[in-house]
Amino acid sequence: MPDRSASGAWALLRGNAGLRRLTTARIVSFAGDALSLVALMLHVAATSGQAIAVAALLLVGDVVPAVFAPVAGALADRFDRRRVMIGCELVQGAALLAIAATLPPLPLLLVLVGVRAVAGQVFQPASRAAVPALVGPRDLETANAALGFGTNGAEALGPLLAAALLPFLGVPGVLLVDAASFGLSALLISRLPALPPDRAGAAPTGLLADARAGLGYIWSRPALRIIALGFCAVVAANGVDDVALVVLGTDDLHASDSAIALMLAGVGVGLLAGYALLVRGARAASTTVLLVAGFAVSSLGNLLTGLAWAVAVVIALQTVRGLGVAAMDVASNTLVQRLVPDGLLGRVFGNLYGAIGVSAAVSYIGGGLLLDAVGAPLTFVLAGAAGTVASAAVAVTLPGRTRDPAPS
Repeated sequence: MPDRSASGAWALLRGNAGLRRLTTARIVSFAGDALSLVALMLHVAATSGQAIAVAALLLVGDVVPAVFAPVAGALADRFDRRRVMIGCELVQGAALLAIAATLPPLPLLLVLVGVRAVAGQVFQPASRAAVPALVGPRDLETANAALGFGTNGAEALGPLLAAALLPFLGVPGVLLVDAASFGLSALLISRLPALPPDRAGAAPTGLLADARAGLGYIWSRPALRIIALGFCAVVAANGVDDVALVVLGTDDLHASDSAIALMLAGVGVGLLAGYALLVRGARAASTTVLLVAGFAVSSLGNLLTGLAWAVAVVIALQTVRGLGVAAMDVASNTLVQRLVPDGLLGRVFGNLYGAIGVSAAVSYIGGGLLLDAVGAPLTFVLAGAAGTVASAAVAVTLPGRTRDPAPS
């Protein structure tokens, strides 16, 4: 495994062809995903005329795959991770091709979207588990920050690309562009070295047994248990923020559509700024401190948003909140990569992010009910307060339980 130091993300990417290819592959496919999501939402809205149909599309794409997270992680720990990633990209591309060629009725469309989403769910733990095999331990924070900056930037660019391409290509053409992005991503990943998981000494077991072992491993390790519970609690508290921002802007601040769009964009701007800062300075702080700070800043940002009196204040607070979201993403990935043996990394990542997906669904449902009951300002205050309490609990219980080496 290479163990080179790097002064920043650009130096690391220039000197590490494997990380460069993986990062480029993720940027390409994330941009394609964001592009096709806009096209599919518009298509479903136009052909069904029902908001519930669009909601079903989002549910199948974002939440349902979380159910398969334990098995997805087990697959990433059972086979060569490069081959797993290539196979997942090809399956996703094939599903997009089928949708583009037929534009099927809603039930079949949801099935195909579900197939694509499940393949993406398998890809994610394999790609996160591959990072420690491509970079040295001291470069993990920088590598994770570079991946986060690239993928989130691509997601932000996707809707703009959709706006530019839809008038010329239509929905089928845009979906074909996304299918091609998966093909290009698979080609880039095929140039990575072999990435077999280290299962030395592990007795042969079945896939479901592997999945159960992954769940048990998280629960049996105090540091991982605290990280997982803290992350899920913060997401369950704060996940409703996008919906709440629309209600806050409309009902309480009486903002224009453009102003509400800027409020929603604030966290994305902060997210990119956070990753940009972390690619240069992540190693200057303890990763445990970075995680707790990320939890706290993302939660306090929502709490204070509930007290905001103007659109500009909301935008500023949500931008700062984005800094916290970037910190918690980079720190959690890095800590897991350092704490977990290679042969279990896929399962831990699969279960962690599957649980986070379920927490987001809980937040959507519970937060929606809370919004109807008490309104947006109090919802933000209560959600942010709950996230802050969870952050404080992690701050008290996590330090000393991690093998987080001091920066040098």
